[in-house]
Amino acid sequence: MGWMLIILSILVVWVASVWKIFFSRSEPTFLNEGSPLTSKNVLLVVAHPDDESMFFSPTINYLTSRGHTLFLLCMSIGNADGMGSIRKDELYRACVVHKVQLDRVKVLDHPDFQDGFGRVWNHGLLANIIEEEVYGLVIDVIITFDGYGVSGHCNHGDVHRGVVKFLHDSAPGNIEAWELVSINILRKYSGLFDIWISSLDVMRHPKGLRHCLLNEDPRKSYLAMAQHSSQWVWFRKLFVAFSSYTYINTFRKIE
Repeated sequence: MGWMLIILSILVVWVASVWKIFFSRSEPTFLNEGSPLTSKNVLLVVAHPDDESMFFSPTINYLTSRGHTLFLLCMSIGNADGMGSIRKDELYRACVVHKVQLDRVKVLDHPDFQDGFGRVWNHGLLANIIEEEVYGLVIDVIITFDGYGVSGHCNHGDVHRGVVKFLHDSAPGNIEAWELVSINILRKYSGLFDIWISSLDVMRHPKGLRHCLLNEDPRKSYLAMAQHSSQWVWFRKLFVAFSSYTYINTFRKIE
């Protein structure tokens, strides 16, 4: 009897999670707290091709569906296995699926920003490049990884530290910056179930300092990640299927 109740409870939560994803929408308060809904120029800063689809799909869907102007800055071509040119092309194809205009996508191939564990990226140089993009594109909001970078990849963490250095050294006073909150491994692979945990976590913090964005089109996320065919191996397919980052992004304001 006890096992039946547990199974029934899991089934109820799963059905409720599916309903929340497919039949509800994120309230348009993110980037519009206390003001009318207005379009903003948003710069998403990632480390490698496929980061945008594996980790930030809910955010991309939210921003594009609400009329914000999204720019994507990818700091490397992901050439650790010698497939950098292929991965760069895959990123552009994924952006087509995400409905991000290709003239708003920039992929760098800088000798100091080569993909790989143990490769420390120059935070000052990162900050300078981000500064150039922010002022050149008149950016209102920066979105990036937090210090752990979801997977613990050092390049993700370096991108975060480059953004933080820019914010502290030369950012305009009116710019907002948000970091994708890393979570523990159990939540990370709980898929739809983490919707409820993340929502409760946001409620525990002062209003406006954290936001949850539901993925309103998971199918688009799968299609976008599938464009990264060089990376679309079985374990990445499982990650996209079971990762909570496919279904929800939680952001914390970078102060």
